[in-house]
This record gives sequence, C-alpha cells and structure tokens, in this order.
Amino acid sequence: MTSYFAKLTTEKINPATQFIDECETRDMLMLINDEDQLVPLAVRKEIESIAAAVDRIYESLKDGGRMFYVGAGSSGRLGVLDASECPPTYGTAPELVQAYIAGGDGALRTAVEGCEDDADAGARLMDEKGVTSKDVVVGITASGSTPYVLGAVRRAKELGAGTVGVTTNPHTRIGEACDICIAPVVGPEVVAGSTRMKSGTAQKLVLNMLTTGVMIKLGKVYNNLMVDLRASNTKLYDRSIRMVRTSTGASEERAVEALEQANMHVKTAILMIETGANAGEAADLLLRHDGRLKAAIRAAKGALPPAKAE
Repeated sequence: MTSYFAKLTTEKINPATQFIDECETRDMLMLINDEDQLVPLAVRKEIESIAAAVDRIYESLKDGGRMFYVGAGSSGRLGVLDASECPPTYGTAPELVQAYIAGGDGALRTAVEGCEDDADAGARLMDEKGVTSKDVVVGITASGSTPYVLGAVRRAKELGAGTVGVTTNPHTRIGEACDICIAPVVGPEVVAGSTRMKSGTAQKLVLNMLTTGVMIKLGKVYNNLMVDLRASNTKLYDRSIRMVRTSTGASEERAVEALEQANMHVKTAILMIETGANAGEAADLLLRHDGRLKAAIRAAKGALPPAKAE
C-alpha cells in the first residue's frame, strides 16, 4: 500500500513551492496561481476520454438511465455539488444525476474518518440504489485508489452499468477497474498531498464538462442558453425573461405573458413566440421532438417534416 501512494504524482514534493513557507504573501499567492494555470492544460490532454464519457452518459440518460457520482472527501463533495446543480440549471429530475459521498451527507461538512476505506459500503450503495445496465457510475478519486469508490465502481460493472473513473494520477487502480478513465495529471500539489487544490480544480473542470456536455446533447441548451432552467428565485425569473427576449426579440411584456402561459418554462415560451403556437401546442411540439427546441421550431415552420406520433 505504501509503495502505491509513494508513486503518486500528487503525493510528491513540488520543487517550485518547496520553500513557500518563507515567501512574502504576494509571492506565495503568485506561486499558487502559477501552479493553478497548469490545471486546464492537463484537462485538455484528456478531452478524448472526456468526450467518450459524455457520449456514454448521454446514451444512458437518453434511454432512461441514470448517472451516479461516487467519491470521498473533497472528491465526493465536488460530485455532490455538480449533481445538485443539474435540477435548477437544466430542469432535470433529482433522480437523473445523483451523487454519494463516503460517510453520507454528514461528510459534506465534517470529515468522517475511515469511511473512504470501506469498499463493501461502496458496493452496497450500488445495490441499494438499484444500479442496472442502463446506468453509468462515475467514480471520483484523486489517488485512483479510494476503496469506497473502487468498491462502487467494481460492483456497478458487475451489474452491467457503464463505469467512468476521474483521477489525477496516471496508472491507477480505478483506471484498471472502469470502462473509461479520465486522468488529468496535474503534478505535485502546492502543499504536498493537498489534493483539494490542483486535483480538486481539475476534477471540478471535468465534472462541469461531463454534465454540461450531456445536457447540451439532451437538448437542454438552445444556442448557449439554459432554456430548461427552473425559475426558483428572483435572479432566475429575471434570467428567464431575458432569455426569451434575447432569443425572440420580443418585448418584455410579451416575454412575461408567454412565460406565464407556459408555466415559466423558457423553452415553451420561446417556441410559442417563434411559431405562434399556444402553450399546449408548443408543449406537444417539444414532446414530439425530444425537447429539442431548434428541431421543434424548424418543424413548425416547415423546415423539417413533422415527427411521427408514437
């Protein structure tokens, strides 16, 4: 076990920051910033693997499957953060993208020691959540060796689910266990072993890409607007109006009127204004075109043949 961790790049001493404790504040922060700039370059090298994961997850969700994040510590918290943003941003059901952290929800605020070492708990989680071959499980572990995550990924694979690993080290155990491994190698941390830093930033960028890419492919983005958002607060209500106006050129009064008729669903309101359909007709058009706004608009305007009824 010790030899495995000794080989991890994230556990090594960073020569660029070896004497950071002797730096003046500004110089200390410049060193941290210099190291942070390496992260997106490391992520870019993994684009092919990220794309493969996006396509795999998209196919799963399109066919009624679910996406699961499983992690521990900082990695687990990042998974929960990403999953929790999907319902308000893209109007998804909470069950579509789920996230679990070793030690349960209490571990989001307070470290629960030892839970990440329980591989059986990770495996049991997959059984408890009823994971099947329709689902995809994404294991997040900077070291690539967290037993809780490995237990979940291995059990998910036994159940026929797709498996993706997100790590920040090369040649890891999770890389051997999963179907697709995303491994941006960010190098030694500013503070040796503190993987909440560069590793955490890399993981956040990757998770952003996974869910954003999947949601775009599912038709939840129109141009670059989040037209399936839920206007659950004042900011999002205002954004909804602006999106309708930006997309259609309608007045604020017309945008508000359409949104109210569409039960505050931006996508439906845009379709109503663009095509002259009423709320019911617009909703039916969207249903017939799998929620893809551009396809619905083109069909309504005669640019595409109408979709066949099921």
